Amino acid sequence: MDGSTRRPGAYPADVAPQRFAIAHVTPYPWESQSNPVNETVAELASELSSRGHSVLVLAPSRLPAAVRSSRGELRDARARVDGLGSLLNGTDAGEPRVIAIGEVLDVPIPARESRRARVGAVPVDIARMLEELLGRTPLDFVHVHDPLPPSASSAALRYSRALNVGSFYSQGSREPATALGRRFSESLLGRLDARIEASEQSAEELERLYLGLAKRRHRPPEDPALRRRLAQRRLVDVDLHMHTDHSHDCETPVEVLLAAAKDAGLGAIAVTDHNEISGALEAREKAVDFGVKVIVGEEVKTASQGEVIGLFIEEKIPRGMTMEQTVAEIKRQGGLVYVPHPFDRMHAVPDYEYLLGILDDVDAIEVFNPRVAIGSFNEEAVRFAAKYRIVAGAGSDSHVAQGLGSVRIRMRDFDGPQEFLQSLCDAEITTKPTSLIYVQALKFLQTKATPAAARRAARVRRVRRATGDSRK
Repeated sequence: MDGSTRRPGAYPADVAPQRFAIAHVTPYPWESQSNPVNETVAELASELSSRGHSVLVLAPSRLPAAVRSSRGELRDARARVDGLGSLLNGTDAGEPRVIAIGEVLDVPIPARESRRARVGAVPVDIARMLEELLGRTPLDFVHVHDPLPPSASSAALRYSRALNVGSFYSQGSREPATALGRRFSESLLGRLDARIEASEQSAEELERLYLGLAKRRHRPPEDPALRRRLAQRRLVDVDLHMHTDHSHDCETPVEVLLAAAKDAGLGAIAVTDHNEISGALEAREKAVDFGVKVIVGEEVKTASQGEVIGLFIEEKIPRGMTMEQTVAEIKRQGGLVYVPHPFDRMHAVPDYEYLLGILDDVDAIEVFNPRVAIGSFNEEAVRFAAKYRIVAGAGSDSHVAQGLGSVRIRMRDFDGPQEFLQSLCDAEITTKPTSLIYVQALKFLQTKATPAAARRAARVRRVRRATGDSRK
């Protein structure tokens, strides 16, 4: 959210005038203004607001009346045209809006920590309120204070779709005691885009930090002439992730895949075999007979940083290179970098830090994959795409023909990577219920449980059916 005017002297010379929408989240009851964390939050929020930023303070409360009042504000905001975005109105002139996200009770604490309230498990009502606020309010930044779990601040990281900044005050006193707790904490804190010590905070320093982080967000491809041209094209349903029997773990012949795509009503597909491009090239050659457009792709396994898909490529990319080398090769071929199932811990996925390392080169990210067993992994991909404003894609990741059509992208027909990416910006992703157990069982039967000779015979029969060959 750029602003064209600002009071004289509000910015130092090396900081560009840019307005942000910011939520500061504290885990401590807001009434504890003698709490040094809350004192800092109040001071920073007020100063940032006076400098023209829209600022919300999200904090638990000891006062039932404050919680009821905040819930009333949310009800009123839902009814307005701009929804929860209306909560930001008027918060950019020195008066941030404080929202009581839920009621908490005081907990006795040791004398050495008497200045601050110990935070226990996050109440359900606080979690739900954070989920709605952070999921539906157009924020640039969520700045969490003392975010070690369990706390309102750590819960905010779970629901944030904005860039995340964490301020740490006395981290050592609240590190999780168990190994499991430490792993959970590390996973959650991995969503932070910047970590700072409390002593390093000032409104001016935060503005510099926010501005630097905001520069990492993508600018979606915007070509008005191209968009107008695409608007005249027909709508097609597209699936961006699937496999043929050229993948080591799939037994679907190219002809069967194309016939299944046609039967499913798909107008275009991306064939993305594991570490192989021959199936995609064969599919493109035969696609005209089935009336389906084929994007040539490859799902490449890197040395130790997970998988990445190259779309619109022409040459096989060898497995085993670093993520950076693989991405560079995709770009060398004029292809698009598409990140599949980015947070599915049951797949070979890049760590958060690796994704950040290639962020500038990522063209699109898979935000829905029906083969992801745990829905929260897809949700995390949605949040990542939103915070960095990366174009969203989706694919069935089908290893059996029956899986096609379980997710589809409705978009304008395209020709080549530039038109594809512009069309994808305006696309709509739709899903339908599917049984993961069913498609996984089919995959097992076709690739593992059936003897090799029987698989070969079945392949011949399936190809004949797909091509209309009635020979016995």
